[in-house]
This record gives sequence, structure tokens and C-alpha cells, in this order.
Amino acid sequence: MNVIMPQLGETVTEGKIIAWFKQVGDAVAPGDNLFEVETDKAAMEVPATKAGRLSEIRVEAGRAATVGAVVAVIADGPGMVAAPSPDRFREVRTPERNYGRARRADGIVVTPLARRLAATAGIDLAEIEAQGTRGRITRRDVEAHIQRCELPPQNRPAVDLVTAAYRDRPYQEIPVDRMRRTIARRTLDATRTIPHFHLTADVDMDRLLALREEANAAARQGLSDLPAGAISINDFVLKAFALALQAVPDANAVWAEDCILRFRHSDIGMAVATERGLITPVLREVESKSLLAIAGEARQLADQARAHRLQPRDRQGGAATVTNLGAYGVREFSAIINPPHATILAVGVVQRRAVETEDGRVKFASQMTVTLGCDHRVVDGAVGATLLAAFKQIVEMPARIVL
Repeated sequence: MNVIMPQLGETVTEGKIIAWFKQVGDAVAPGDNLFEVETDKAAMEVPATKAGRLSEIRVEAGRAATVGAVVAVIADGPGMVAAPSPDRFREVRTPERNYGRARRADGIVVTPLARRLAATAGIDLAEIEAQGTRGRITRRDVEAHIQRCELPPQNRPAVDLVTAAYRDRPYQEIPVDRMRRTIARRTLDATRTIPHFHLTADVDMDRLLALREEANAAARQGLSDLPAGAISINDFVLKAFALALQAVPDANAVWAEDCILRFRHSDIGMAVATERGLITPVLREVESKSLLAIAGEARQLADQARAHRLQPRDRQGGAATVTNLGAYGVREFSAIINPPHATILAVGVVQRRAVETEDGRVKFASQMTVTLGCDHRVVDGAVGATLLAAFKQIVEMPARIVL
């Protein structure tokens, strides 16, 4: 039986094998972990699906392989090696041999030449629009994509031109890994292709802070399964944003080129900073979960993200993102939308500020500044303003969050 590099995400085209848990000659049982693979999105262990003996390792640890490539072979019995897959259409060959045809996760066929050109240019096949005959991705589609994405030469200086400007200054050259390249490409694509606009509001936090203190006091008294202080302001923000999306369903959607996908549940991405870059796991059906459940799930996903143990499904889906820099003392900021999401809520620090009351007096209150980034193709100004107003109202009357 051939062991192939699995599809670890809708837009993932290759994975790097970090380690092999079995060696050639070892017996293998269904469910035994064969190897650990890392992509730009996650790291996971890949188990065997059939019993036998590992007879061949074709991709050593430290090397990358494209999705669908044969990385090992499991023999059915002593001396018996599984025959190569007869389905050459689905075979994804290594660059050393050549590129065969392949089929994307959405069923679109990619020609061999198109695959080779995309690999040489470092382009994710999932990003290329199919305009070839019979709906295939061809050489012309890849070349057109490259032409659209290229910056003018004067804005794309070569490495030697950049380093030449700093030849008399000491510096450390840090290699850019696959994950950082993917983050760079996605954020650049997002700023180029998504028509952003931003809306900002100040939110009164006194009631929510009091409610949070009560919830965490209950935790300290052993009335919950979470440790003391476990329910964070961000957990309240996630729930409030999920409820706001339910109140404004037009905003709970994503752009799908020829249509808009509108969702029943509020699946929300949560930006997590790691030493390798920003990762955005997705919490599902946040509107229907308790604060305790949200706090536990958010903490677990954040820990897995920092340990690079997220599963592909953990990063897929969602229509909105929450990114919070309050812990760094940032008052307010505008965030880049995380495609294909249509909105992103940028959350600042909670501060005591002087505010004017309705009768003209001045008092101090706890406030938080939030900025909602919107994809104008899905969320126009009025819908975005309505969504932000709904979020503000829920936070300022937080009983709705716990009901």
C-alpha cells in the first residue's frame, strides 16, 4: 500500500515531514503513527490505515512533498510491496521526476505544466482562477496570476540590493520559513484584493467588568471547572461578537466570487500570536456556547496554536475574526481582514477615561476602543455600522451574554 502525503487543508499543496515514527522493516498496525508532517497551517501526526510492514521510505525527515505524493510504502506481507497506484490521474509526482496531472480539492484539474510553473513561482494552486478549456488550470492561468500579483520592479528590490544598503551595519540574516511566507502572501493578497473599510467605536466596559469579576469569583469558589481568573475579557468579546452577527445576519457571510455565502451559526476566528507568526483557529457556533465553554475552548486552541498542533479543520471556515492587542497596551488599531472572512474586530486595551455625561458633567469610566474592518463586497457601510452598534449594545448590557 502506498502512503501518500495527506491533504491537510483546502489551500495546502505540500507538507514537510518532521520525523518518522517507524523505520523500514518495522511492523505497522492500523492507527499506528507513521510520521509527523508540518505545513504552513499546522503540524500533525499521520497514522497508518492498514496493517503490514514498512518496506520503503521515499521522503526522508526534513524534506517536503506535495499533497498526494507517495512518501512511503507498506508491504502487505514479508517481501511483498504494494503495487503503484493505477490511478495516474491522481498521482502527484516529485519535482525530480516530473509533474503529472492533479485535481484540486474543489475538483478542478491542473495540467502538468501549470503545476510545474506554479511550484517554481511558489504559488498556491488554490489561489489560481481556472479559465482554461473545460474548466482546467493551464499554463496561461498561472502566468496570468503571476502577472496580476507582481509588483513593479522598483517596488520589488532584489535581496542583494537591500543588503547592499546595510553592508556597513551589523545584522543577522534570519531565513523565512514556509509559514512566514504564507502569512506574507496572504496579508499582501488581502490588502490588494479586499476593499477594506474600518469603523471605530468606544465601548463602556464597567458593567461587563463587574460581571466578569462575579464569574471569576465563582470560579475561585469552586463553582466552575476553570481556574480562577480564567474567563477573560476576550471571551466576553467573542460571545458578544457572535451574538451581534446573529442580530445582523447580512454581516455573517463571506464573498465567494459569484455569490455570497451567509451562515446560520457564528463561527469566529481568534487571532493567536506565536513565535512563527499569527495563527487564527476558529471557534464554532460561539453564539450558543456558555462563557465557560468559550473560555476553555479558546485556551485549548491557543495552546495548540503555539505548540503548532492545530488540526486543519481548526483553521478552516468562519466568517469573522477577533484580534485583541489590549494585553500590549494598544489603545486602538485597524486590522487586515483574514480571507475569506468578511469582517475583523480589532480590540484595544480597557482604560479609565474621562467622559461627558448626558447632563454635561464629566466622570471617569472604563472604556475599550474597537475597530471593525469590513469587506465592502459583502458588508457595506450601513451593515457594518449596524453590526458595530449591535456589538456595543451587547457589551454595554452584558446580561445578554450570559442568558
